[in-house]
Amino acid sequence: MSSPGACWAVAARRGGNRPMTSHPSYEALYAAFRWNIPARYNMATDVCDRHAADPAKLAMIVEDTDGRVRNITFREVQATANRMANFLVSLGLARGDRVMFLIGQNPWTAIGHVACWKAGLVSVPAAVLFAADAIAYRLNHAGIRVVVTDLENLPKVIEARAKAPAVEHVFVIDGATPEARNLADAIAVSPDSFSNVDTAADDPAFLNFTSGTTGLPKGVLQPHRTMLGHLPGVEFGFDFFPQPGDRMWSPADWAWLGALMDVLISAWYHGVPVLTFRAARFDAEQACAMMGKHGITTALLMPTMLRLIRQVPDPLHRYGLKLRAILSGGESVGKELHDWARTALGVPINELFGQTECNLGIGNNANVMPIKPGSMGRAIPGHVAGIVDDAGNLLPAGTIGNLAFKRPDPVMMLGYWNDPDATAKKYVGDWLITGDLAICDDDGYYWFQGRADDVITSAGYRIGPGEIEDALTRHPAVLLAAAIGVPDPVRTESIKAFVVPRQGVTPSPELVEEIRDFVRNHLARHEVPKEIEFVAALPMTTTGKIMRRDLRDAERAKLAAGGN
Repeated sequence: MSSPGACWAVAARRGGNRPMTSHPSYEALYAAFRWNIPARYNMATDVCDRHAADPAKLAMIVEDTDGRVRNITFREVQATANRMANFLVSLGLARGDRVMFLIGQNPWTAIGHVACWKAGLVSVPAAVLFAADAIAYRLNHAGIRVVVTDLENLPKVIEARAKAPAVEHVFVIDGATPEARNLADAIAVSPDSFSNVDTAADDPAFLNFTSGTTGLPKGVLQPHRTMLGHLPGVEFGFDFFPQPGDRMWSPADWAWLGALMDVLISAWYHGVPVLTFRAARFDAEQACAMMGKHGITTALLMPTMLRLIRQVPDPLHRYGLKLRAILSGGESVGKELHDWARTALGVPINELFGQTECNLGIGNNANVMPIKPGSMGRAIPGHVAGIVDDAGNLLPAGTIGNLAFKRPDPVMMLGYWNDPDATAKKYVGDWLITGDLAICDDDGYYWFQGRADDVITSAGYRIGPGEIEDALTRHPAVLLAAAIGVPDPVRTESIKAFVVPRQGVTPSPELVEEIRDFVRNHLARHEVPKEIEFVAALPMTTTGKIMRRDLRDAERAKLAAGGN
């Protein structure tokens, strides 16, 4: 079990969880926590309406790509969301119907989600990086009736709609065409008052698709209670969030569950303003400038983003950063980044772990517990984690196995959309199997070893890629790295590493040997890559995770074709 004093309790108190306050130790925090999940609950009330009573309370700081800045209050969010909820109902949409938002980080994205929840509809975020086929797959799989997008992405939607007969209406937020009405004009005549639908805590609220790192993306249906389930992780990871003066931001796309629920919606639950800005591609200097300009105190920054920011000279003083807490996840941060952040950014990095099906179950808070670089942390108060075998039996400390979370848990999904078989396979008894392999040490810290299908089997060893990649990126010539197993007639698999060099570094056979020796000095001999290939970039999901599957497939295709 993840921690002494593991508990599960539900108390019927309106208003969500007891606020997390500073305790003398992690153990005290964990033992004291109790869930408070009401039977009837609508997310929109907590993240919007209760803050709109103050007409000046700030919800969003919006910076457009041309540098214009405008503020939006919760009162304005409420009025627009009410109009939109009324309008969607007037179109004939009923409770449970799905609305897709293919916009990115934009006020209409946030307002649209709230409008759907008010009306008992299911919002479906989609990444603007998706091509038409990926959009069509999601439209059809979820039976989307309404799509909200912008002019830039409209051509993809039009192409996808031709393959998705369920779509009845398409709206754009920044213009109008014969194929799509302007959303603001469409809702303008609707009333700005709306009585939120009386939803149960277990009623569906939004549908997120998995990253598709293994097979086709699955639609993960989340209930209204997931709002409350996210709060312990956010409050813990952002160092007892909120604090006076907090402002939140992440450069990540709100189509990703982490950015939507760990940043935007959790900040709004607490009435904290969120910076709304996302460039077409991540720019480290620009990100530092945004955080300094808008006084961001809490930020979700993926390890890849942090590695790029690491190349920015003196970001703390040059940009006047006011960060008090950084949250990261998705990939291991590693010791070098931890050490750098404390000096260069003035704060530690608190890693958290979660997945679309069960988010923010494990994490760190450097002011409550010692940080073990490379570890995902310990079980977040309120959540029960464990390492189990394929039969659901808990494994002893130090044993690699399936990372799992125990139900019931309010942050867990209702299930995979229209896929009861896949939902059933996700559980073994009361354990939700994440699909990740990990180790739990004697202190209750979890150590990611890789996706179950990412683990390398070499000469009888089961090797996780994370530790190898961490060692590689600690070399001064390496910016990013990925490790995979490639077929080997003797070892079953040998280790191949793909390395993105830092700017100004020239790849050479000598550098390959230098990096290999560096890894050998930090890891066991059987973890040293047999082959190192320099590449310009690594395949990534829209959430910044390395697509090792793509690298493996390319290597196996090369071998099948007789290549080297």
